[in-house]
Amino acid sequence: MGKLLIVDDEELTLENLEIVMRKEGHEVTGASSGVKALRIMGKEEFDLVLTDLRMENVDGMQVLAKCKELYPYSEVIIITAYASLPSAIDTMKKGAYYYIAKPFKLNEVRQVVREALEKVKLKKENALLREQIEGFRGKVKIISQDPKIRSLLDTARQIAPTDCNVIVSGESGTGKELFARYIHACSKRADEPFLAINCGAFNENILASELFGHEKGAFTGAAGMKKGLIETASGGTLFLDEITEMDSSMQVMLLRVIQEKEVLRLGATKPEKVDVRFIAASNRNMKDSIKAGQFREDLYFRLNVIALHIPPLSERRDDIPLLSYFFLKKYSAIMNKDVKEINEEMLSILMNYDFPGNVRELENIIERGVALTSDSTIEAGHLPEDLRELSIRTFRKREGRIPSLEDQELSYIRWVLKEVGGNKTLAAQVLGIDRVSLWRKLKKYGFDEGDSK
Repeated sequence: MGKLLIVDDEELTLENLEIVMRKEGHEVTGASSGVKALRIMGKEEFDLVLTDLRMENVDGMQVLAKCKELYPYSEVIIITAYASLPSAIDTMKKGAYYYIAKPFKLNEVRQVVREALEKVKLKKENALLREQIEGFRGKVKIISQDPKIRSLLDTARQIAPTDCNVIVSGESGTGKELFARYIHACSKRADEPFLAINCGAFNENILASELFGHEKGAFTGAAGMKKGLIETASGGTLFLDEITEMDSSMQVMLLRVIQEKEVLRLGATKPEKVDVRFIAASNRNMKDSIKAGQFREDLYFRLNVIALHIPPLSERRDDIPLLSYFFLKKYSAIMNKDVKEINEEMLSILMNYDFPGNVRELENIIERGVALTSDSTIEAGHLPEDLRELSIRTFRKREGRIPSLEDQELSYIRWVLKEVGGNKTLAAQVLGIDRVSLWRKLKKYGFDEGDSK
């Protein structure tokens, strides 16, 4: 429900609208002139202003201008008995949400008010998201309002000081390394090195050299001594991504490091003491890898003191707007562009997309949008082609069933009628049929004049 200001110098119209809107559950204030409306708006903010266009001294356009000046998130609906296409276009250009001609249907007013308040709600939520993003500080940022993620962050903070080893699981792109960095940043090791390596990116020999280091002459090409990542990370944290890709012989060597807290460089005879916290990650089910004989169970238990599973983005859709605005701010700064908004259609498409690439894919989409836009807003047209098509091909089940062709036709007719303000002649032109055919379809589907949901 919203906070409404209704402005009309016709006493009967003002009274009727006040009664109707209060019955809808809105908090309503009435003003019998534009002068009174300006005075009231100077003292308090309203979600929505419904104002007559022609009034003495201060007209509806002045009320609109003052409302937009004082309260940019509020919306204004213009109501007038002197409706014309030029005046309607002018009010919309000046920022009015909608233009209603007298005499109006109460169902139309109710619907427009509901839709305007939804837009106000969305704008205020987006503003809140930006404020929340401004509030994220520190070296490692994990942006989320999802209860599961917030719970994981609580667990991460609790275990961070304990130095125990951790396994982080989740699909590619969910932010496993980010969680590892977060644990490191919250630990007593925060001022020491955090090093990361993808175990699936190297063959066995190169990975052994990278992790354990080597002595001069240990193999062809070893021109000097080299410390491995385990030794270099001593005092800090080593993140082993995609650990299930590690060769079995390497797993044995790593197990010894964890058990003995010492590392033997390739070609060396004397081990070096190390103090390393290990955080391992995999996008596979590690227990399945153990059953298949691909991963050592004893190494798994050494690493799996604490397990954190990060849900995919498709299971935490409420994070999509928050993350989108975070990446918008990030890449606007990187590209030195003044991009501040995400168009409603684009946000709606993102909210209905399954994100097989998870947060990483969302970040790439927003980065692309910021790069392509020449305005302060990124829009659906800036999406990759396959995502733009999503707005056309998305069909939702209704009450557990797939919608029929008639369902889709009725939905489309409703949408067109809404877009043209209920004008059936114009709607018929848009649909490519005559007015009589449109009337027959509406009668066939039992379409209610006041039903535009």
